Amino acid sequence: MNLSYWEHDIYFRNLDVVVVGSGIVGLHAAIRLKELDPALRVLVVEAGILPSGASTKNAGFACFGSMTELMADIRSQGEESVFDLVELRWKGLARLRRRLGDKNIGFQQSGGFEVFLSDDEHIWKACQDQMKYMNQELGGIVGRKTVFRRADKRSYGFGLEGVSHLIENTAEGQIHTGKMMQSLLSYARKLGVEILNGLTVSALESEAGGIEVQFTNGWRIQVAKVIVAVNGFANRLLPQLHVRPARNQVLVTSPIPGLTLKGTFHYNEGYVYFRNTDDGRVLLGGGRNLDTEGETTDQFGLTDQIQQYLEGFLQEVILPGKTYAIEQRWSGILGLGSEKKPIIQALTPHLIVAVRLGGMGVAIGSLTGERAAELFFET
Repeated sequence: MNLSYWEHDIYFRNLDVVVVGSGIVGLHAAIRLKELDPALRVLVVEAGILPSGASTKNAGFACFGSMTELMADIRSQGEESVFDLVELRWKGLARLRRRLGDKNIGFQQSGGFEVFLSDDEHIWKACQDQMKYMNQELGGIVGRKTVFRRADKRSYGFGLEGVSHLIENTAEGQIHTGKMMQSLLSYARKLGVEILNGLTVSALESEAGGIEVQFTNGWRIQVAKVIVAVNGFANRLLPQLHVRPARNQVLVTSPIPGLTLKGTFHYNEGYVYFRNTDDGRVLLGGGRNLDTEGETTDQFGLTDQIQQYLEGFLQEVILPGKTYAIEQRWSGILGLGSEKKPIIQALTPHLIVAVRLGGMGVAIGSLTGERAAELFFET
């Protein structure tokens, strides 16, 4: 299919930059480009009708890490790296809230909770031993004397079954992912960012003075610079990057009368997560650690093994004795790596990447995208 003169003239002529991916990172990059230079012609291209990876498919957690997740990360990444990343997450959430406003993203400072079942006593004791230290380290980052605190008695009020202990993260909250992305899209368009959906980039070819962007429909356009912000799909375009896709499966219930569950909840180093929604539903996701090999994929889909695990956890722990139906199921694709920090760099003077969000796109997507935009002016 060939472009008409009109299509090429209005959307593709004299472009300064193409941003690949209209998720949290890509839109923040485009917005920041226009803020720094309103005269730039910025085009965002997106393969899906909506952002295709995780930006509209995540659980809507405004979080920066449960205790067991942070302790596991310290063992593998080291303290300095982990606390630097926590600071990035916290500042990123603050940036997102300032840019769009709490109302426009449905932000609620409802608190986050980590769940420990009866078999987790040894893990709970390790957390108890580290709680004072973690509060000291995180307190300076988030500006609270007490970030983590014991909250065992609250499990009864939430209606949870088989929970021996809870740790509350007083600084966490939740957002409405759909409202956030709708607000970001509106904000970008008001600045003059063009956004085209249904365009899949198949290749990026370096040429004199820029990049040729090739699409699966046969279109080819030339542009001075490209920012790649496709996170878990990065290896499709740039296989040399150390980005590993990871699928997360999610389900949501019908509205549950009298639901007392409120907040964001983590279990097992964050591999399982659940929360309430504004209309009285429970959203539950995760379980990819049950089949790490099978879930290391950039293909959307659901599996019986993980869906059955999630349903069992829902029935036995979250909603024991309650009547409900599973109304929706979906999956999202994360971008992971051996290091739990994003890749933000200029691969060439014309090609910038901002990928590998590590499952924390809501928290670090804003600053990741903005840094990519700033590299545009530095290369």
